[in-house]
Amino acid sequence: MFTTRRRLVQMSSLGAVAAMTGLGSSRAAAAPLKIGFIVKMPEQAWFINEQHAATAEGAKMDFIVVNMAGTDGTAVMSAIDNLSAQGAKGFVICPPDVRLGPAIFARATSAGMKVVSVDDQFVSGGKPMTQVPHLGMSGYKIGQQVGSSIADEMKKRGWKPEEVAACRITSNELPTARERVAGATDTLVQNGFLKANIFDAPQRTTDTEGANTASSPVFARHGTFKKWVIYALNEESVLGGVRASEQFHFGADDVIGVGINGTGAAFAELGKAQPTGFFGTIAVSSALHGRQSAINLVDWIRDGKEPPLDTQTTGTLMTRANWQQVKAQLGV
Repeated sequence: MFTTRRRLVQMSSLGAVAAMTGLGSSRAAAAPLKIGFIVKMPEQAWFINEQHAATAEGAKMDFIVVNMAGTDGTAVMSAIDNLSAQGAKGFVICPPDVRLGPAIFARATSAGMKVVSVDDQFVSGGKPMTQVPHLGMSGYKIGQQVGSSIADEMKKRGWKPEEVAACRITSNELPTARERVAGATDTLVQNGFLKANIFDAPQRTTDTEGANTASSPVFARHGTFKKWVIYALNEESVLGGVRASEQFHFGADDVIGVGINGTGAAFAELGKAQPTGFFGTIAVSSALHGRQSAINLVDWIRDGKEPPLDTQTTGTLMTRANWQQVKAQLGV
């Protein structure tokens, strides 16, 4: 009888262990999917909005987003290794340098992770990498919207093209910047703007301070012009150009600056009691970019549904007259 009891106890213990093991496996299987979201400038409102939107979508769709900064190549590689160690199955990234694409793709592949790019598309050998799904904006088309908006406002103000100069704030190392600026330039020229009156302001950093520093010498060298238009890669840069114009005593009636994005910087400027030279911005939804790129990646990981290789979006002109309505419509 003693032997029988001992066998019953042993069988009961084994059953309990098996049950616990099964429970552990069930919990492991139920653990939410984890992905990364790496951005090149985590302090900028655009990227903050993207990461926030992706995180919010994760709460709805039962996946975890690990938000990380990738300000240079070393930081990006470290972030990928970190994500791999955490068990992430893939990541969304806006790279600090599009030429890092092949290295990022190779690192992700070796770690068994899927990768999609957002905003800035990977480049290999001077051409877009076609094997990495991308969600971004049509840089040239959005640039055309900037040019059209400036040209329309010039006509509305009755400005004569020969009396107007352009401060073209450039960042030629970034393909997106080249495309946007080229689109704006071509459209302005098509609308009668004089090429000879377009002056470049090469910026080292794509923020307000960098653009202010780059623009000031342009206004100093070409003081004979009393009317200016300003355009660039983004609205932070245009704001830097506007701040520089103010240092040379140009007011809202003398300047037409049009940016791109539609973030807190634009809302603050357009909401000021007194207008400035910042006429408006081509607003696009950073929340849409963050949310959709995360969904694309998760669907790919979970269901094998590979995202479109190249999805492009455009924007809407946001000015003092409509910025609150456009903000609500785009959910930015």
